Amino acid sequence: MKAIKALLPEKFLQKLKKQKYQIVGRHSGVKACRWLRKSLLGEGVCYKQKFYGIKSHRCLQMTPTIGFCTNHCLHCWRIQPQDIQIHWDELLIEKLEDPDPPELIVEESIEAQKRILSGYKPTSHKKVTWKKWEEAMEPTQVAISLSGEPTLYPYINELIEMYKARHMTTFLVTNGTRPRVIENIVKPTMFYISVYGPDKATYLRVTRPIEPKNWEKLNESLELMNSFNSNTVLRLTLINGLNLSHPEKYAKLIEKANPTFVEAKAYVFVGPSRLRLQFEHMPQFVQIQEFAEQLAIHSGYQILDESKASRVVLLSRLNKKINLQN
Repeated sequence: MKAIKALLPEKFLQKLKKQKYQIVGRHSGVKACRWLRKSLLGEGVCYKQKFYGIKSHRCLQMTPTIGFCTNHCLHCWRIQPQDIQIHWDELLIEKLEDPDPPELIVEESIEAQKRILSGYKPTSHKKVTWKKWEEAMEPTQVAISLSGEPTLYPYINELIEMYKARHMTTFLVTNGTRPRVIENIVKPTMFYISVYGPDKATYLRVTRPIEPKNWEKLNESLELMNSFNSNTVLRLTLINGLNLSHPEKYAKLIEKANPTFVEAKAYVFVGPSRLRLQFEHMPQFVQIQEFAEQLAIHSGYQILDESKASRVVLLSRLNKKINLQN
């Protein structure tokens, strides 16, 4: 199936290509995570493998909504259109009359991953084994989280189903600002909501929402998460001087959502986020550990694991971890 011409403005498109994004269709994209490369080279694995059993070298990181979002978060390490003086307000994916079909996105995203991996053949990289490379060429996991807000894509349910039909585990990461979509979502293997502040004032300062009432929409989505019977995660992205505070307020949000897991994760000073924040905004791992301990006290969740390399601590209402790719 041939991909059609990208919807993205040429200036934005060229910037993405320089950052080694593979453009899929008109509004989707794929990019290799650094942990995929590290796993292939035998240099470590993503915390998702340590926490949930996901194979880093077989993980496809993609988005059906590259550049389209409902927030302009200060800490976002993906390029935002306004970072390169592109006004994006008139290009809302929800206004498209004919968004790319999910079958095109699934097929082309897997082909894009294979193009990325072609440069890691054992003939070029002596640290990469043929077995691992061949496994990587057949991804078994998709993280729908690369850039933008994936619930803006009108066929998100069909997209999840099509990846599942290929026997792939699916992680969907959303900012929670589309509760009507979340209410009817086809349950992925792991459903994430990212939380960027313990209260409305902090949330607004960090996320710089494009749309009104995003804090209220987030809270509605958290209540919906409480009704899910699948694996769910609240991811707290924590930033020095902005939202690394008030664990008791975060605990109230955790209580509302009742997720299976909570990830307390440090903001990392990388990518275009450096245009908006300073190095000092990045917490040290010990700060995340201490904050997670306070979260545990206030929420009743227990600390299960941690990853120093990713500056993240895992908490859960369960007393054990899970392996999603047995």
